[in-house]
Amino acid sequence: MITTAAGVGGTGLGGVVGAVLRRDSSKVISLLLAFAGGVMMAVVCFDLIPEAFLPEGAAEPFSVWLVMAGTAFGFVIVWLLNMWIDRATNPEIVHIDKNHPQTADDLDELIHADHYNKHKNEKNTSSSKGLFVAGLVMACAIALHNMPEGMVIGASYAGDASSLTGGAGFIVATVIGLHNIPEGMAVAVPLISGGMNKAKAITITALSGAPTIIGAIIGYSLGLISPLWLSLSLSFAGGAMLYVVFGELFPESFLIWKSKAPGAMALLGTMVGLLLVYV
Repeated sequence: MITTAAGVGGTGLGGVVGAVLRRDSSKVISLLLAFAGGVMMAVVCFDLIPEAFLPEGAAEPFSVWLVMAGTAFGFVIVWLLNMWIDRATNPEIVHIDKNHPQTADDLDELIHADHYNKHKNEKNTSSSKGLFVAGLVMACAIALHNMPEGMVIGASYAGDASSLTGGAGFIVATVIGLHNIPEGMAVAVPLISGGMNKAKAITITALSGAPTIIGAIIGYSLGLISPLWLSLSLSFAGGAMLYVVFGELFPESFLIWKSKAPGAMALLGTMVGLLLVYV
């Protein structure tokens, strides 16, 4: 239920936000991304990775090389999925070239409203269809992207299943839910702009978060096999979250609002993460 709230609920909420998006939302989104990134970083550095060295049931700490390998694997898997998402969408927009940032640098890009503007300006009969197809591609890509995020939640709960609403698992689920809001916006805006009614677009957007549940089951099940698998699951989860933080959340936040405010919000998120881990 918690994973469903984070995956389906988070992306669904993003779909709702996308359906009623205001143009002055850039700063709010920037601060939200920075805050979520700070909390994620704290959870990874002070909970998931330390737990991976000596997970529950292990007689002695595992090798640093094992934890590094699991972390690198998680990082690379999510990086490859995100690279596929970018290649499936960015080429449609004229301004995406070798000199352009490799991540979103304004709200229109983050939610793919730039697709809508491009097709609207073309004013031809295929524009709506093209935008609709782009939205479906984005929905499928994000659905796949959400599976390793679910594994992060499952592995976190496998490492600390003492409380459903406390510990690393609940913290990770909450932060991933926040992170899914902009992703839901990225799915809903092209679908709505392509002619789909808002209710149906929001429903499809929410369902794109459903693979998070499958990932959580896999991550939790692997973590229960043995202390070794729990260590690998936790380190994989840490690597996946580190990519999300440093490959998505922080770059997008600072590019969308070029000021010191996102940095301050990232620090606040880190402090909140520390409180959630240790208090």
